[in-house]
Amino acid sequence: MSDLTDGYEEFCAYLEKYSGIYLGANKQYLVSSRLRKLMAEHELPNLFALLKTIDRPGQAKLRTEVIDAMTTNETLWFRDNHPYRILEEILLPEFYGRKPAKPIRIWSAACSTGQEPYSISMIINDYKAKHRVMAGGEKIIATDISPSALAQAKAGEYASLAMGRGLDPMRLKKHFKEIENGQFKIDAKIASMIDFKLLNLQDSYAMLGKFDAIFCRNVLIYFTADFKKDILTRIHAILNPGGYLMVGASEAVNGLSDLYEMVHCRPGIIYRKK
Repeated sequence: MSDLTDGYEEFCAYLEKYSGIYLGANKQYLVSSRLRKLMAEHELPNLFALLKTIDRPGQAKLRTEVIDAMTTNETLWFRDNHPYRILEEILLPEFYGRKPAKPIRIWSAACSTGQEPYSISMIINDYKAKHRVMAGGEKIIATDISPSALAQAKAGEYASLAMGRGLDPMRLKKHFKEIENGQFKIDAKIASMIDFKLLNLQDSYAMLGKFDAIFCRNVLIYFTADFKKDILTRIHAILNPGGYLMVGASEAVNGLSDLYEMVHCRPGIIYRKK
């Protein structure tokens, strides 16, 4: 009897080609858990059969569903906390202190189901209210490779279980309203600051414009060293002079000291464009 993960190495090569994600050896369990239901629906006995089917004419939807299943990850509100404290205490005072005043643009790369860009928007909104900042024009561009994750992010509706993962009661009360079936919907004022866009990090970033800060967190760990360097080099190109990059707590910007300057925020590290 065929094993579901027969064709694993070939599937890994396919996934890396189309999404940039490098699985490596011994991740068969991950592929199996994420694709089992989808493959059963299409009556595909193993990964060999999936790969044979996926590139046939008219199978673009299946290809999207496979990439979607392999890249969608649950995330948290205000994940790791330090980046949001740094945004509030260090970056926003700098951005709003510019003369003449300029619009603030932030990119949330690989935003998944929207918790990161909404967290950023809440920080900005609360900062403006606290410091009575009148400057406008703030814009957050939030991108992801997953159509289903983006659809949930755009809807801005979350189950009560998801609300307790990093979101304190004060912000829950201030920025959400409870709707039917125990769901919570983000406030329209917070949502209005964000534009959600479908983007594969392998694609060009030029159309996104320039940014004062880029959050590219907890996604670089899925890529090869070469692809990671390529992403960080292209991110550098769309940062404004002196702009900032934030990566995940377990990620680092290595071998690019000609492009980025490490900034110690104690606690937390960010990277400034040279």
